[in-house]
Amino acid sequence: MFNSNNTVSNSLAGLYPEKLIPKESWVDRMGIKAYGKLVESLRSDLGRYRRFARKVKKLGKKLVKQTDEELFEFAKTVKTELRRHGYTNRKLAAQSFALIREISHRKLNMRHFDVQIIGGYVMLNGMVSEMETGEGKTLTATLTAATVAMSGTPVHIVTVNDYLAKRDAQLMSSVYNALGLSVGVIQQDMSPADRQHAYAQNITYCTNNELTFDYLKDRIVIGTNPSRTRMQLERLYGAKTKNNKLLLRGLHFAIIDEADSVLVDEARTPLIISNSTDNKDEREMYEQALELSESLKEKDDYIIEKLERGIYLTESGKRKLETVAEQVGGIWSGKQRREELVVRALTARLLFFKDKHYIVTDDKVQIVDEFTGRVMGDRSWEQGLHQMIETKEGVELTGQRETLAKISYQRFFRKYLRLAGMTGTAHEVRSELWSVYRMTTVKIPTNKRKKRRSHGKRVYTSVSHKWDAVVNRIEKLHKKQRPVLVGTRSVEDSERLSRLLEEKGLEHSVLNARQNETEAEIIAQAGGLKKITVATNMAGRGTDIKLEDEVRELGGLHVIVTELHESKRIDRQLIGRCARQGDRGSFECLLSIDDEIASTYANKLYYTLAKTAFRSRLPLTRMLAMHCLRSGQKSAEKRNSSIREELLRADEKQDTALAFTGRFS
Repeated sequence: MFNSNNTVSNSLAGLYPEKLIPKESWVDRMGIKAYGKLVESLRSDLGRYRRFARKVKKLGKKLVKQTDEELFEFAKTVKTELRRHGYTNRKLAAQSFALIREISHRKLNMRHFDVQIIGGYVMLNGMVSEMETGEGKTLTATLTAATVAMSGTPVHIVTVNDYLAKRDAQLMSSVYNALGLSVGVIQQDMSPADRQHAYAQNITYCTNNELTFDYLKDRIVIGTNPSRTRMQLERLYGAKTKNNKLLLRGLHFAIIDEADSVLVDEARTPLIISNSTDNKDEREMYEQALELSESLKEKDDYIIEKLERGIYLTESGKRKLETVAEQVGGIWSGKQRREELVVRALTARLLFFKDKHYIVTDDKVQIVDEFTGRVMGDRSWEQGLHQMIETKEGVELTGQRETLAKISYQRFFRKYLRLAGMTGTAHEVRSELWSVYRMTTVKIPTNKRKKRRSHGKRVYTSVSHKWDAVVNRIEKLHKKQRPVLVGTRSVEDSERLSRLLEEKGLEHSVLNARQNETEAEIIAQAGGLKKITVATNMAGRGTDIKLEDEVRELGGLHVIVTELHESKRIDRQLIGRCARQGDRGSFECLLSIDDEIASTYANKLYYTLAKTAFRSRLPLTRMLAMHCLRSGQKSAEKRNSSIREELLRADEKQDTALAFTGRFS
């Protein structure tokens, strides 16, 4: 098999391209939203993409007959033309796709299906390919990434964790290398020098987290409002210039895997680079705040707003604190200071829960991402909340954080000269992807007809009744030897179900934030005969569940949803683990009227009516319950969308010392 010397573009000392984000008025945003519907209707027509796929296959028939040497010469020609005319040239894109497809077959014994060609071309045009779970997005990305990279444009392939970044790079590197392209991988514990080297490759696999933090580090190095002239002058000073400390080469072309997770779900949280401050004398203060908070009574002294995740002191509560302050003195004498501390203590106690919002491992409080179920080891809550939770849990206190640099995913990814994405679940947020990122979503058909069967939804009167029903259902399926994947919303729920299964003597695996490192191994085995896998949201992303032959005959993998998520898309991701690539599979939802999505987010009238209907065994109880759960889910989705919008507007107005609103001229 042919190969060529890998070339590394060394432009670290050059300019730092990124897109200028224009300021938009309310009128601009409304106009863009309306225009987006027209663009979507035009771009969602699959006819032109199918014509492109036919052209690629026609070219491919000629390449099949070529020797390795002839194919190598053709690759050189395609690369030269792409550098000359760019990757947006339709004719060259078709030649490139045909070439990559043939090389993939020779190197990996995998030739892209028509739907993968369509998905790759959609991304090449800066759009989001919505491809069902199991349709081969990793292979699809090679078409886009290699075509862009052969044109001389650096490419970042962004995914949700280190394991997937490393796995995908290793799986596809032989294809890229055969095209004369180099591949780099960013991992969490890499040194700056290794990061520079990885970003200097033609194609770099990385996580959204690491990539964004590396960009922030670069902005700290560059400073305020760097001009083109200043950047060029820096080059004259040799190896000690700021340019040589930069990690990235700018923001050229990015392909976002699991685009809805990265660009939407995680967009609620800004990314911050900060310094730790000394906290030797703070534990006593936090302990006093927690103790004081326990003396206050809900409704009398404070009000909890669950939807806003906020706590507010009443006038009675403020007077009570003032009385205490007179006795204690010190820092408690300051009105604003004592009220802020006690509100923080109440928040830590009443709104943030162990094994749901965070876990404690190795004497450390680690945040758990509510959407992915994964630990976010490098993140902490702001303004002393993290330290208050550490005090609550009795672990060693980390220093409070002093912000040096801050940016949201929304603002960061909009800076790319061209952005593309792929995911199995983008339909519900397609308008947001357009209005924020100017990315149209195109739904790609499946390669084989889906054989997924629904067993419906059942709602129970209480959480305990629900878990009993879940265990009984698992036991019944286990006797039939079918594999079962059970999705839970929190670490706490996954471990509760695990204990119930142990009591029944049912052997099973648990996948949650505590098993981060063995995630791929656990989920890959979930399709085995009689396998029972209990998992948080992380089961919905990344690793294929391969079925044993006997399992296919029995009906495939069965998925049980035990609670609706704040986003319908997360439920769809979990359900999408079964019946992949034409396999058989089934799913069902076993829910409770007391689930958080109903008790916290649903309209209070609907919730009260549904509870009353259950107690009184009234007609239409199930209909009322499902309406309550669905309305709660819609309310949560709307709330989260508002949070993201507020963060984006705040980020646009931000004008810190690092001047993120500054730009290269």
